[in-house]
Amino acid sequence: MKLKSLYEFAIKQGIELDPRGKDTVLKTLAQAKKDYDALKDEDKKDFDKEKLNNPYNDTRLLCGQPDKEIRTILAGIDMEVGEVLLADRLRDKGKKIDLVMAHHPEGKALAGFYEVMRMQADILNKMGVPITVADDLLAERIAEVERRVLSLNHTRAVDVAKILDLAFICVHTPSDNCVTSYLQKLMDKKKPDFLGDIMKILTEIPEYNLARENNAGPKILIGDKNKRTGKIFVEMTGGTEGSKDIFGRLSQAGVGTLVLMHLSEEHFKKVKEEHINVVIAGHIASDTLGLNLLLDELEKKERINILTCSGFQRIKHS
Repeated sequence: MKLKSLYEFAIKQGIELDPRGKDTVLKTLAQAKKDYDALKDEDKKDFDKEKLNNPYNDTRLLCGQPDKEIRTILAGIDMEVGEVLLADRLRDKGKKIDLVMAHHPEGKALAGFYEVMRMQADILNKMGVPITVADDLLAERIAEVERRVLSLNHTRAVDVAKILDLAFICVHTPSDNCVTSYLQKLMDKKKPDFLGDIMKILTEIPEYNLARENNAGPKILIGDKNKRTGKIFVEMTGGTEGSKDIFGRLSQAGVGTLVLMHLSEEHFKKVKEEHINVVIAGHIASDTLGLNLLLDELEKKERINILTCSGFQRIKHS
């Protein structure tokens, strides 16, 4: 498979499984086209044309020739300088590495990843939060995250990949969409009554069971195994944590339990006030599940050899 085809396939899968719904995503792309067309010619050179076809700012082909044939991938959750050097070391030892694939964003995808957070407004709206409220609360949080990434030296790993002539890609939101869709459908199908039932469902999934063996498995953060679940909301996509002030609105919308990758201390204090249960599935385990589901679909199209590192283990689900 060509590098460009692989990249486009990841974006397509992300769109197909986007919790906003495909129509909403296509409207986002159409708006990007309108914004671009409205610019003066001298301003168009500064517009990231990738936005015309890719709605995920945190997913980019970072370096490598688009027509490069990809047969072996070194994949991991955080592919930074050390992991890129590992890829080169493996080449020295006779393993042909055609592509370094990261889950978490690097390079320009890291510098602009906060923009993908805007998708959270439409997700919250689907859960019953008024869109005006979701937009306002997210705007403040997005600005906060933008300020946080301004100081990052975001090109380090990409610079090393370029020097070593390694193709490099990151697929953040597409794989997060995969795990979010998978778990939400599972919860909707099995309809667990108690938090203990959610824990059982999660630990029957290989990635979470493996994480449990490494003391990083699912955990009931707010509530206990005998508490009833109410309406379950799997919230695992959209860049990073949204506004800490949204939980009151979710409670009003009838959400009784959140299934999350992780939760900051500030967010923990806020959600606890709203009597919403929280089950932490696990960050790296959830990222691993999402990336595995994405790779499952990729391997249905093309036979590819996948080596793993950086917290990622390849587990096939189909």
